[in-house]
Amino acid sequence: MKKKYISFENLEVYQLAQEISKVSWEIYQKFNWEIKKIIGEQFITAIDSIGANIAEGYGRYHFLDKIKFFYNARASLFEAQHWLKLISCRGLGDKENLRFLEKNLEELNLKINMLIKANFKVKNEGKIS
Repeated sequence: MKKKYISFENLEVYQLAQEISKVSWEIYQKFNWEIKKIIGEQFITAIDSIGANIAEGYGRYHFLDKIKFFYNARASLFEAQHWLKLISCRGLGDKENLRFLEKNLEELNLKINMLIKANFKVKNEGKIS
């Protein structure tokens, strides 16, 4: 029986990271040059790093290597939440988009944790995905 391969683009966790990147870019684009330089660049870099680390981890062969990148994705998510709080506290973004990001970053955190747990489970059971 031939195994079905799922590309990283079809993973829910990756798709949510991409949607978050899209909305974050909308917020970033509205910043003036000074805000982009002070907060915006770090915010958008952290946001985009989430999806990039999920994709890179998914492309790794060894489970612990995969998991390391998924941990990096989660760390970037926490950094993004930090910048999001500053943006929100300083009244720098559209409130609806900020609420969307806050809610969906929490959901993404859960999905990344489930991805990590699933990879540990498969590794510990000795099955290769």
